[in-house]
Amino acid sequence: MSDFLWPAGSASGVGSMPGTDIAEAQRIVLGELPDLPHLAELPGRGPGSDMLGRTAGFLVDLPVQVYAGRWQVAPRPGHDLRVTTDLLERDLDQLTEQAEGYTGVLKLQSAGPWTLAAGIELQIGGRLLRDPGAVRDLTNSLAEGLRRHVDEVRKRIPGASLLLQLDEPSLQAVMAGRVPTESGLGAYRAVDGPDAASALRTVVEAVGVPVVIHSCAPGVPLQTLRDAGAAGVSLDLGLLKDLDPLGEAIEAGIGLFAGVVPSMPGAVPAVSGGGPPEPAGKTAAERVRKLWQRLGFPLAQIGQQVVVTPVCGLAGASPADARAALTACREAGRRLAEAEG
Repeated sequence: MSDFLWPAGSASGVGSMPGTDIAEAQRIVLGELPDLPHLAELPGRGPGSDMLGRTAGFLVDLPVQVYAGRWQVAPRPGHDLRVTTDLLERDLDQLTEQAEGYTGVLKLQSAGPWTLAAGIELQIGGRLLRDPGAVRDLTNSLAEGLRRHVDEVRKRIPGASLLLQLDEPSLQAVMAGRVPTESGLGAYRAVDGPDAASALRTVVEAVGVPVVIHSCAPGVPLQTLRDAGAAGVSLDLGLLKDLDPLGEAIEAGIGLFAGVVPSMPGAVPAVSGGGPPEPAGKTAAERVRKLWQRLGFPLAQIGQQVVVTPVCGLAGASPADARAALTACREAGRRLAEAEG
């Protein structure tokens, strides 16, 4: 029996979708990704639907607000947080309606603690990252909030097996000491690997479901993600420079959410006449297969251990391009499952 939650040949999205119509976005996700759909995110709706604002809605006893175009800690819950909460509730209502009776794997997404700490500001100025105590409070608040979120989705869709994705695009900059201070003349202190893993592990252990950690930035610290207890890693294969850490992670049994289908508008041929974009799916599958063989692994497990995704979110694509990208992912996943056999 497989150690992975998802079925062989699965494909999924990173999270974001284009436009402002959550009903249509969720229909596309559920239709194109039948084995591993996700809760659609629509950053095009503005503050409260962006990655930081949406995740801030999960925080417990740590309200935030928009000030001068940036998210910052607030003295009390206010209008901005109500907007965030209302948008998430609307999204969950659509998911509940459209996924009624669903019994497969379902993925949820949230920003991780380090990306939040690097992006949300303190009321007194500076980012949360400057204060280790504030980072601990943020991490604990996020862990509790995501535990509640997972429980809420479980009640709404009781037949689904849930998977949580933590988006950490700022993790590499945090660990390298490259997050700039407000003046732009300096940078916040670097966070070492054990401390970075510890905060991530706090969230991973709290939520009660397997966690995949995603970054489409270069230099993903795979050992740190493994130390955090991640069940999988999600990354843009085109940004990989050193294959050894990835090979070690795969050998250790980590699932690979392989970003191989382009996310840029027009990069994937739109579906024509109802048929799948065969060349795009075939190309994506071949890229994964070649990487797998370069790493020295047999094809027997590739369809199970690898989930095909776009290289990053699809918010900047047209609806037709987004649908084509997800269809290509599904086709590539199917081809990898056939290779496994």
